[in-house]
Amino acid sequence: MAETKLSPDAYKRLQEEHKTLTTEGRVHIAQAIEAARALGDLKENGDYHAAKDEQGKMEARIRQIEAMLESAEIVEGASSDSIEHGSVVGIRYEGDDEVEWYLIGSIEERRDDAAVMSPNSPLGQALLGHKAGDIVTYEAPSGELRVEIVEIRG
Repeated sequence: MAETKLSPDAYKRLQEEHKTLTTEGRVHIAQAIEAARALGDLKENGDYHAAKDEQGKMEARIRQIEAMLESAEIVEGASSDSIEHGSVVGIRYEGDDEVEWYLIGSIEERRDDAAVMSPNSPLGQALLGHKAGDIVTYEAPSGELRVEIVEIRG
């Protein structure tokens, strides 16, 4: 799996989520499965199938978190005047007056003041390395788009 860049906060959140899922989560699911089994015939037991489905989703999330934590690189917020992983960027699309704010980083990052944009997305790749005031062009499914980098925050 490719290296995942995470802020210290996101790394800690993932560790806590992993601990919760592998302890309380597994106990809760086991109890739900046991209760559903007590209802009888498993072939037509909706509660049993729902609990087993929930167990599968939880175990998949546990594996996903483990892989991310294993390959994680902890990065502090961006520290330069050009866009890098961890930067919060204000951009304005050509012909639009509204500034949109994005955190360039992993989907596991959370911020109230900015949506998360993958550095591997077409726009994310186009923005990396640029500075405030630059006009960046990138290829979107609807065609070529241009954005102005209005501001960069660390």
